[in-house]
Amino acid sequence: MVNSLRTDGGYTMSQGVDARLKGGESEKITINLGVIDLGQVDLLVQEGFYSNRTDFIRTAIRNQLSSHAEIVKQTVARRMLLLGLHRFTRADLEAKRAAGERLTIQVLGLASIADDVSPELARAVIESLTVLGALHATSAVKAALADRIR
Repeated sequence: MVNSLRTDGGYTMSQGVDARLKGGESEKITINLGVIDLGQVDLLVQEGFYSNRTDFIRTAIRNQLSSHAEIVKQTVARRMLLLGLHRFTRADLEAKRAAGERLTIQVLGLASIADDVSPELARAVIESLTVLGALHATSAVKAALADRIR
């Protein structure tokens, strides 16, 4: 059986401030559960422990992330990942191009490349792009960076 859900458990770090992403900034995922596991989830929902399947799954994911929080923190620091929501505007990329700089972008969360960034500008400035989470960019920019997305 397939169960779809919308997650809202993302985090954003901006100058050391930690905050939940808001409802519209979530990503939909699909999971497959065995019928026995799904039945047990439904039983807990019927018994009032959770409001619905999605509530149960979100809670389970948050509990697992919480139990691994120190490992995540250490790995983010070791791999020098940007944590949270990071938006790259046309002005940002044009400034990097004018300075002769190239970006190696590594984000855990959401990386967003503005809609007015041309594929040519993205290729000129972005050397590599690694996103653990979600990448929001036009399909043309994604196609232009396809060989640089890891």
